Formats: sequence, structure tokens, C-alpha cells
Amino acid sequence: MFMTYLRENLSLLFAVALIACIFALPSHIGAANPKSLDITKLTKEIKAPDFVLTDLKGQPFRLSDRRGKNPVLIIFSATWCTFCVQEIPNFKSLHATYAKQGLEIVNIDIQEPKERVARFVAKHELPYSTVLDLDGAVSGIYEVRGVPTTILVDKNGLIVCRQCRNVEAAIKSIMKK
Repeated sequence: MFMTYLRENLSLLFAVALIACIFALPSHIGAANPKSLDITKLTKEIKAPDFVLTDLKGQPFRLSDRRGKNPVLIIFSATWCTFCVQEIPNFKSLHATYAKQGLEIVNIDIQEPKERVARFVAKHELPYSTVLDLDGAVSGIYEVRGVPTTILVDKNGLIVCRQCRNVEAAIKSIMKK
């Protein structure tokens, strides 16, 4: 009986499944403007949202103060994040290599108490600035979905890349400009 029903309604079931698949596709598929899919062009044209956060010494860090002067590597992290800890040697190496050429690295800790973050920074001897995103507003503006998240901003305040596959190559490229 079920097989008879299935045979008789197979074309209807196929049509329903096809329509469901079409609606489940990402909205950019089939878009008339193929440039909307060119991520490299999009990121180079996006201005990094400005923010002001306080560092562990109580000093403000304003991203726009670096505009026209220095590129900035922003690292969103948290003390409980094992992947963040694993990346620290890489970030220290980037700092040692490129800080003297003008690259600023800022670690933005998301929604953790100052005391915990200060202990973490001391324990891991972070040589770059750490600021506190106590309410998560800045990570929200940057649409951070997981940590660590890295965003490289050039000296003009434009986002060069997000989660760069090879952040060092991207840094080298903008340091030449």
C-alpha cells in the first residue's frame, strides 16, 4: 500500500523536495552581480568599525587613533580558549618581527573580568596590548562567532583580511605599502 502511494505521489514529493532545496540555498547563489562573491575586493573596501576599549592599565585604546599611521592586527580571544593559548607563540613571533616596522597587535579579551585577564597576560607574557571588551559590544560589531578571531586592518583603517590563512603574508604585503 505504501509503495503504491509512493509511486503515485513520487512527482509531487520530488517537486516539494526541489522547492525546499531552492529555499535552503544561500541567498548569494545565483545573484546577478558576481562581484558580490569576490571576498578579496569586499574586505579591502570595508572600513574597520572604530572602537574604544580600556587596556589593563586603564588607558583607552581607540582604533581610529592608528588610522593613517599604523596597521593593526586585532585578536579576539578569551582566557579559557585553548586554541587562543596555542596561537600565542605565533602572535609573539609576529610582534617580535613586525612591531618595530609599525604593526600594532591588540588582543581583545571578550567578557571576562580584568583580574582574570591580567593574570593570563602575565602568565603568558604577552608583549602586545590587551584590552577588555567587558560587555561584548566590540566583538558583536565585528561579528565574532568564535575565538580566536583575527582581523588585519591596514594603516588606512580598511580590513585587509579576517581569519587570514596566512596572516604573515598579508602583514608583509601591507607593510610594503
